[in-house]
Amino acid sequence: MANIKSAQKRILVNQTKAARNKSIKSEVKTAIKKVEAAVVANDKETANAALLAAISAITKASHKGVYHKNTASRKISRLTLKVNSIA
Repeated sequence: MANIKSAQKRILVNQTKAARNKSIKSEVKTAIKKVEAAVVANDKETANAALLAAISAITKASHKGVYHKNTASRKISRLTLKVNSIA
């Protein structure tokens, strides 16, 4: 454990931010899984609704700095392609 007060504070702040990032990433992963499940089930309406929710979650995560903007864009693009592949 750090002895210097500022180093102790950095450890606490980093733990708080890591927990926040982990929570946000978990929400994004759950949203993505819902879209993929709807695609596998071949349910176009549910997939579109889940896609909108997933895009919202990914965009929010990107704006909060959890994901880089290109990573967020790539995730959204891949999900959209999957949803559009439903006949």
